[in-house]
Amino acid sequence: MADTHHIDIDKVAELARIALTPEEKEKFSSQLESILGYIDKLDELDTSDVEPTAHPHSVENVWREDRVESELPTSEALKNAPKQRNNMFVVPKVVE
Repeated sequence: MADTHHIDIDKVAELARIALTPEEKEKFSSQLESILGYIDKLDELDTSDVEPTAHPHSVENVWREDRVESELPTSEALKNAPKQRNNMFVVPKVVE
């Protein structure tokens, strides 16, 4: 692995809003430095012939075509409503 990385574990913990014990700081600091070492290892790969991508696999729309279909009858829409009045849902008041 390339150079040794120094991790400011106190700053990382502050950004993550977590409190770490001294033992956890030692453990996580070592783990993060190891991860950065692996990233350095990946930098050694020749990727000049690799096309940049946003996803490793092609992304396709899996939704159905957007088309008008028959309406849901009001009685069916309100069938499971806890409260209803005049063919409308009744919900608690949320603003005054």
